Amino acid sequence: MWLVLRDFIVSIQQAFERLRGFMRYARRILEILILILFFSGIMSQGLTSAITVKEEEDLSKEFLKVVMKQLKLVNDPIIVDYVSKVGEKILNVVPKQPFTYHFYVVDEDVYNAFAGPAGHVFINRGLLEVMESEEELAGILGHEISHVSCRHISQRIDRSKKIGMASLAGIAASILLGGGSEAILGTFAAGQAISLAYSRENEMQADQVGLKYLENAGYTGEGLLKVLNKIRSKQWFTSEQIPTYLTTHPAVEERLAYIGISLKQENKGRKKSRLGKYTEFEVVRSRLVALYGEEDGALEKFKKIVRDNPLDPKANYAYSLALVRTGDRKSAIKYMKKASENDDFAIYTRNDLGKIYFLDGQYEEAVIALKNTGSNIPYDVLGHFYLGRANTETGRYKEAVSILQDLLLKKPDYLQAMYYIGEAYWKQGLLGDAHFNLGKYYKEKKDIRTAVSHLKRALKNTTDPKKKQKIENMLKNMRSVR
Repeated sequence: MWLVLRDFIVSIQQAFERLRGFMRYARRILEILILILFFSGIMSQGLTSAITVKEEEDLSKEFLKVVMKQLKLVNDPIIVDYVSKVGEKILNVVPKQPFTYHFYVVDEDVYNAFAGPAGHVFINRGLLEVMESEEELAGILGHEISHVSCRHISQRIDRSKKIGMASLAGIAASILLGGGSEAILGTFAAGQAISLAYSRENEMQADQVGLKYLENAGYTGEGLLKVLNKIRSKQWFTSEQIPTYLTTHPAVEERLAYIGISLKQENKGRKKSRLGKYTEFEVVRSRLVALYGEEDGALEKFKKIVRDNPLDPKANYAYSLALVRTGDRKSAIKYMKKASENDDFAIYTRNDLGKIYFLDGQYEEAVIALKNTGSNIPYDVLGHFYLGRANTETGRYKEAVSILQDLLLKKPDYLQAMYYIGEAYWKQGLLGDAHFNLGKYYKEKKDIRTAVSHLKRALKNTTDPKKKQKIENMLKNMRSVR
């Protein structure tokens, strides 16, 4: 009797679980249907006007304010600069644009990529992790760049019934980030006529234009087809969440057929590009998984790969980075050294080995590992940064200042370098220069009170009349801001 009752209870629990899963799926479908109905109604009114370039730039500023509050970005220069490099390679064959493009990697494991107003292009970590080649990354970036170059966002906005830029930015963010329907329903209830979701026509045009960009940039275009198939396949494997990309980029089935036909016609007789044994894409993806993926999962994944392939430099490199996250720097150094034993892969390990030495307090070893930083790989921000700091720790203060100043010339937004320039001056006893750089650092960080405090101390410790005047002007401008 007890066994029968237990089986009955289990069956009831299973039924509730199935019902709960169905309700979550139904709710998501309802949200999408509401969006479709809403935007279909808007489209029937005939949106033919478009905002100006200046208006789109103003919108982008408000859009970024909203997005940056909601998103956590991957700030690793090696990863972000690589994505930007691929984007710039495509932009080199795009007709002259009115916007300066910016590329971002979002630290989320969901499948999504989108272009915000005025050339701000975002790709999620989760989507980048499942890609297998630069071709796939280029495919997605080319498509998003095409949305911007075709002015699809500006064309979807009805200027005659335009709402405020801040509200508009919030709606744009809600749609492009795939975040529910509350903000959109609120706008719908208020009777505002605005549509930012891409239409089938927008998607087909972006595919067509994007494929041409990719071909001109030296890519085959097959990467776009592959990554779209991966996004679509996720829809069938889970009812938990329809991939965000599918809700913001409709008509995937039609697009897959169209892209497949286009590629067959365009790539007849065309030789596929041959890649080296270790590509920069593989290094960047391994780095992304090791440093930003789920910590335990990444550690176990690369540990297994190293166990099965102990001489694989890519596996040793990724496992070393995963070990750094756990604080096991001694083991991390061991596996990074193993990775660097392969001559073809050593160019990727020098900066990270130097960084691990620095974090482990082995500053002389860090200087040795990093002294030729930048000579072999295109993105050496972290190498310069840790070389500057290692020189400070070993008493080479002038070298440290020179290296970090050079870094700021190349990367003015890398504010940490400014902070450690101040530290290097401080350890030399040059208090005026130390407080001046710390003042600039806190000014850029919007910590005006701390910035003013440091600049006042810089004024007291500075004898050069020109520097004094510069500091006084900075203080005067900050008082006016306050």
